[in-house]
Amino acid sequence: MRILDLGALPRRRIEAHGSRHFSVGAFGISADAHLVAVSLAPGGSIGRHPASGRQLLVVLDGEAEVSGADGVAQVIYPGQAAVWEPGESHETHSAAGLSAMIVEGDLDIGAPGEQVDPGDV
Repeated sequence: MRILDLGALPRRRIEAHGSRHFSVGAFGISADAHLVAVSLAPGGSIGRHPASGRQLLVVLDGEAEVSGADGVAQVIYPGQAAVWEPGESHETHSAAGLSAMIVEGDLDIGAPGEQVDPGDV
């Protein structure tokens, strides 16, 4: 077993798409998906851009104001996640700051309560 300290990952700042106060630290990759830890400082944003694959943003700490193709913003909190479909235009803002995990790629994300991995029974 290994323990990963997501806060200690080497990070790089992202300014693409008009993003502000946004940094990422990659910690996993496969042929089908990648996993990154993300931080938004207070007032930070991930600018509107299309998802390159199905994308899941899981809030770990703080809160995120997220929107998808319709541009309608919703606030999500720790223990909640936003899912965007491949090619869907989306953005994320955080007035108070945010720590989150993003998984992006060829993902099968089930509906709430739907069992995705039948091998878990």
